[in-house]
Amino acid sequence: MLGQDQQLKKARGPTLPLPALGVIVLLTAAAAGGFWWLSTRAPAEEPQLTEEARAYLPHLALSDVEMKAEEDFLEQTIVAIEGKITNTGERRVSLVQVNCVFREVNGIEIGRERGVLIGRRSGPLAAAETKSFRLAFDAVPADWNQTMPSLFISQFQFE
Repeated sequence: MLGQDQQLKKARGPTLPLPALGVIVLLTAAAAGGFWWLSTRAPAEEPQLTEEARAYLPHLALSDVEMKAEEDFLEQTIVAIEGKITNTGERRVSLVQVNCVFREVNGIEIGRERGVLIGRRSGPLAAAETKSFRLAFDAVPADWNQTMPSLFISQFQFE
């Protein structure tokens, strides 16, 4: 027959040694601290245009911009925006990025995608030159209003 102390131990089940319990507490505290740090961090800011770039913006013109819906080989719908960009200024531009802002039926922004109009693939855009571009998006927000997203130049660099 088991003694009263042995019966209580058997009823409680196995217990963790004190060092293991300390490790669990430390890991839990570290995870909570990490979560707090990630949740309070400021979101990554978008690059800001320099004064020189802002002054040059009127020399970069988008034209013939249209939106198409296509299916890829996996039968998923792809939203494609095609058009042309013209450099009416006197400087050569090596990078032009745009933000495409998707909105819901009430005009509230629900998604933002970045796209590259001029970059490594297309090569630089010389003065008085026009190039075609194509932006493709396969993950647009579900409640998007199906109209052309707002496009604005968010970053560019001179060569």
